Amino acid sequence: MKVWIFMGSKSDSEVMSPAEEILKENAVPYEKFILSAHREPDKIRGLIAKAKEDGVVAIIAGAGLAAHLPGFIASITDIPVLGVPIPASTLGGLDSLLSIAQMPSGVPVATFGIGRSGAKNAAIFASRLYSQSKKKT
Repeated sequence: MKVWIFMGSKSDSEVMSPAEEILKENAVPYEKFILSAHREPDKIRGLIAKAKEDGVVAIIAGAGLAAHLPGFIASITDIPVLGVPIPASTLGGLDSLLSIAQMPSGVPVATFGIGRSGAKNAAIFASRLYSQSKKKT
């Protein structure tokens, strides 16, 4: 079992780094991917198709600007997706927050706060999902 972390670009790494720190502290295995939902949708689809087989219990997805990544992932899996708005625009991430929080019915994304604190809380939440999943096996 493990958690996956997705982000749309390398520049998101600084904001998402607390998620990795929390997962490490909690001994939660994870993998990190830097893929754009706009430019690499087929690569993402391929990974998500193998996620359950790979034991993924949660997916943390950080996204800024159009914030398409968490919703795109949630539209192709029933694994819990935890969205982290990245403050990448002049709006300080409010645009990303609203984009991630306002998913259409049937495409749920648990949405966390903007920036590093949101990444940290998403990882704490994912750690709890991981822990609960371990108890069931």
